[in-house]
Amino acid sequence: MSSPPSPIASWHGGGRVGLIDRGNIAWRTVESRLESDLRHALEQDEIELLFQPQVSIASGRIVGVEALARWHHPILGELGAHPLFAAAARSDHLSQLSAHVQEKALRRAGHWPEALATLGIAVNVTASDLARPDFAGRFAAMTAESGLDRSRVTVEITESEMIEELDAAAMLLAALRRDGFRIAIDDFGTGYSSLAYLKALPLDYLKIDRRLTQDIVGSARDRIVVLGVIEMARSLGLRVIAEGVETEAQRDELARAGCDYYQGYLCAPPVGEAELERLVLAGVSVRD
Repeated sequence: MSSPPSPIASWHGGGRVGLIDRGNIAWRTVESRLESDLRHALEQDEIELLFQPQVSIASGRIVGVEALARWHHPILGELGAHPLFAAAARSDHLSQLSAHVQEKALRRAGHWPEALATLGIAVNVTASDLARPDFAGRFAAMTAESGLDRSRVTVEITESEMIEELDAAAMLLAALRRDGFRIAIDDFGTGYSSLAYLKALPLDYLKIDRRLTQDIVGSARDRIVVLGVIEMARSLGLRVIAEGVETEAQRDELARAGCDYYQGYLCAPPVGEAELERLVLAGVSVRD
C-alpha cells in the first residue's frame, strides 16, 4: 500500500499551521515564488508587524511585547517569521529583511499612544546582523531616530543561524548593552543555542523554547530538565521568559520554578496595536 505524500514545509500564522505537500505543489516552485515575491514585498513595504504580549508572572500584567513579522502572501496566505526569514536567506535578502523589520518595529513603538508608552519591545536580530561590525552603531541610530528610550528595547538573538564568531558577537552585544539596551537569547533549548552562548554572550534574559514550556507539566524527567534550565539562568543573574504558554497549569508550574515572564496564547496571540492597547487599558490579568 502506498503511503500518502508527506508534507515538506510548513508555515505558522494566525494560530494555524499550513502545509505544503509533495502531492500538490512542487516545493522548488514555491521557494522560487517566495524569493521573487519577497523582493517585491520589501520594495512595497508589505511586511507587517504583530506584537505578542509578554506578561509578568508575579502581577499578571503586560509589561512588554515581542515584535513579529507577518507577510500576507497573495497565494499562500499569512506567513510568519520562520518561512519569511528562510526565504530571505535563500534569496540573499536576509540583511535587508532584518533591517526592515527592526526599523519598522522601533518606529512603530516610538509613536505608540500613552497607554503603551512604558512597554518594553523585543526586536529580533540574526547571526548575520551580529557578523556585521557596524551593526551596533546602526541599531543605536535606528533607535535614536525612533525616539524610543533604549532601556525599553531588548535585542533578541534569533535561532535562524549559528553564531560563527562568538567573541566578535559578544563584543558587539556588550557595546549595545553599555548603550542601555537589553539582550535576550531566544528559543533556548533548541536549535543552535547552547551553553557556549550563555558563557560567551552578555545577556539579560533567557527565553525558554515552547517545547520546554510544555515539558514543565510533562514527565518527572521532562520537569527536571526545565527546572535545571531555569535554575541555571537564575544563578547566572538572568531573568527567564517562557514562550508558548497556553494553559494555567503551565504558567503556575513556571511560577513555582522561578520563571519571571511568559508569552503565549494564555494571554494573547500576536496582535495589532489597537488590540494591544485594548488589552493594556483593560488591565488584563490572567492570574486567578
